[in-house]
Parts: sequence; C-alpha cells; structure tokens
Amino acid sequence: MKKNFKAITIMASALLLLTACAKNEAPANANAKANAQTETNEAKASSTDTVTITDVHGEVEVKKNPEKVISLDNRTYDTLEAFGVKLLAAPKDVMPSESSYVKDESVENIGNHREPNLEVLAAADPDLVIVGQRFVKYYDDIKKLVPNATVIDLGFDVSGKEGNAGESLLAGFTDSTLALGEIFDKQNEAEKIVSDFQDALAGAKENYNGEKIMSVVVSGGEIGFSAPHSGRVWGPLYDVFDWTPALEIADSSSDHKGDDVSVEAIADSNPDYLLVLDRDAATSDAATSKPAKDVIENAQALQNTNAIKNGKVVYAPNDTYTNESIQTFTELFNELKDAFSK
Repeated sequence: MKKNFKAITIMASALLLLTACAKNEAPANANAKANAQTETNEAKASSTDTVTITDVHGEVEVKKNPEKVISLDNRTYDTLEAFGVKLLAAPKDVMPSESSYVKDESVENIGNHREPNLEVLAAADPDLVIVGQRFVKYYDDIKKLVPNATVIDLGFDVSGKEGNAGESLLAGFTDSTLALGEIFDKQNEAEKIVSDFQDALAGAKENYNGEKIMSVVVSGGEIGFSAPHSGRVWGPLYDVFDWTPALEIADSSSDHKGDDVSVEAIADSNPDYLLVLDRDAATSDAATSKPAKDVIENAQALQNTNAIKNGKVVYAPNDTYTNESIQTFTELFNELKDAFSK
C-alpha cells in the first residue's frame, strides 16, 4: 500500500510539472502568433500604402513600391537604377548602351520617341508609368492605353518660355528625385542624391569668376553654337551660374538656337572657357563619328582662343545627350567646379 501511495505521489508531481511547463509555453506561443500576425498585417498595409506626389498635372496618388514599372523619362534611369527598381519596359533605342536596363533582355524595348511602340505598354499591364522629357507628348495616349495604371509626368520645361530655365532645371531635378524616393520608399537615398547635386552646384558657383563662356554641341563632325538661357544641357546653366556669354544671339527666346553661327564667329568671341557636348557619343552614331575632342582640337579657327590656348575646355560626360539625369549633372557640375578653379 505504501508503494502504491508513493507511485501515486510521483505521478501527481509529474503532472503538476507538465502543467506548469504548458502554462509557461502558452504565453510564448501566444506572443509568437501575435508577432507573426502583426508582421502579416504590416506587410498587407505596406502593399496597399499610397503616397501623394505632385507632377506636371497636379497631385497624383501613387501606390508605394509598385512592382510593375515602366519609365519613359531619360532623366530617371540612373535614380531608378540606384533604387534597385526593376523595369518592365523602356525606350532602349534612346538610352545609353551601358545602362543595365538596356543590357537586361527581360526589359522590353519601346523603341524611341519618334516612333514608339506604345502597344508594349498595354501588353505589360504596368502599375506605374513614368513619363518625361521626349515622351510627354504621348501622355494622354498612354493614359488611354493603360487605364488601370498610374501615369505620372515628371517632365519639366527648360526652354525658357515658361519662366527661368535655370530655376526650372534645379527645381525639376530636386522635386522629381524626392518624389521617386517617396514612391519607392527610398527617401534617404533620394535625399543623398539631391545633397550631392547641391554640393556640386555650390562648388561650381563658388569657383566661377565672371569669365566669358562659350557652349557648343558637336555632331557629325560639325561644331554648332549652343545658345545661352534656353534649350537642353548648356542653355539653362547660364541662368543657374549667372555666366557671362561670350556670344549672344539676337533673340534667345525664339526657336532659333544659333545653328547659323559659324565656327569663325565662335572663335571671334574669344571665350575664356569652351563647354562642349558630344551629341554622337551617346547615340548609335558613336562608332562611326569623330569624337568631339578630336573635332575641337583640330578646328583651326579655334586654336587662338583663350579657352584653347589655356586648356580651359570642358567636355560633358559622354552619355549626357541620352542620359540627362541628376547624377549626370552632378558629375558635370563637379567637372565645372574643377575647371573654374584653374
């Protein structure tokens, strides 16, 4: 009888121990389940979060971190690449050949802005389409083709016809970069890109001392005058940096960009600095065209200018014509900062 009592006592103790363990495990299991549910709820909320950005047409509500993205704005590719954004399609014919999007065969080719294959957009069924620069004229057509997608227009005008071209350039780069940072939840990265841009801008401004500036575009072996205050790349920078033009055309607000200004007239203006954009270096003509550096150095009419004699020639990054991103201009501003310090 004593043995049975002892056995019963041992069994009872064991049961009490198991019960205590179960009670201790229950809260832990409950906490784990609660945490898992919280993570699930946060993931669901994140997938449906939206952000309101302002584009050319006003305020637009955009889903955060969209999965199916198409960009038609050559000012955005470097930033999207830095953010790790995968693209469904892009106009590869007018993009730098070194772009990871061009090299990626899974990215569909929309062609170019003159004859774009917009049907690619409809077939891709995107969540977000980014329009800008050369493709802004197709904005309405694109909205009709992809009615279920959000279409944002990040284009900004630097023609000088709508206010100060320089101010438009700076605000456009800053606003569009920060907007993309909001959309793709890369605010810190976007702010760093803008900060680098502003630092380079400040450095180039500080080092400029009022010298006479001449800007040109080299294409097909020919040197063309790039007018101050309007147009792409060089024009708006006269306003940004308050440059002194070596040569002004009669009406820089018109569509006339000085194409009839001769190399001799450019030379006669005797610029202190010569700024050069190689148009062909960024296009399919690069393999067969003479580099801008060779054209400038072999232009006899220019050899007696202060810019050439003093080695004060600045060449824009080779891909500038097809890659007018904030990163490209940051690189260009740093080149100008160094050139103006000489």
